[in-house]
Amino acid sequence: MQLKEVILDLNLWMQRSDSEFLLLGPQRISCLHTSASLDFRSWDQRNLTVYPPQLPDEPRRPAEIFHSRRQIKYSKDKMWYLAKMIRGMSIDQAIAQLEFNDKKGAKIMKEVLLEAQEMAVKNHNVEYKSNLYVAESNSGKGKYLKRVRYHGRGMYGIMDKVYCHYFVKLVEGSPPQTEERTSFDQAKEYVQSLKNRTIRHSL
Repeated sequence: MQLKEVILDLNLWMQRSDSEFLLLGPQRISCLHTSASLDFRSWDQRNLTVYPPQLPDEPRRPAEIFHSRRQIKYSKDKMWYLAKMIRGMSIDQAIAQLEFNDKKGAKIMKEVLLEAQEMAVKNHNVEYKSNLYVAESNSGKGKYLKRVRYHGRGMYGIMDKVYCHYFVKLVEGSPPQTEERTSFDQAKEYVQSLKNRTIRHSL
């Protein structure tokens, strides 16, 4: 293909409207950049969700704040234990717990919570910054970097520089009260979940 034909095709492509791009479908626009950071299902993009108007007799919908930090130089498994610890806590209680934790991930997680708290007041019309609780808190695997690890006798191996992501969701209001379950109740739920299984290709 000559250079003039390439320039002509690019000009025709840029002249398309947004509706024409939607009609092309995912197969025709596969050449475009579709990484996770630009995907609408990305965690931070959930802050742009627009809900339908509420009726006058409906209760006020609480604000939801999604925040994350990517490529943290920390193990996702170590971060998961800290993320699980603060689930369901109020924002002040979660920050206090992380303040007195001597792990490296606790300091990073505290910074993310403070950023999300500030974002709630500035961008999401939250009146009181303490009127928030941690609804979701998870960690994910980041992009690992492979490096050479040198051994004796001229040998070598491959090591990974591990990274992780941290995702948090804050919801306006007081944290919901969770029912305390005994070990017997948990065992009953587990047995019931086994009974509810569906065996494929069976009678």
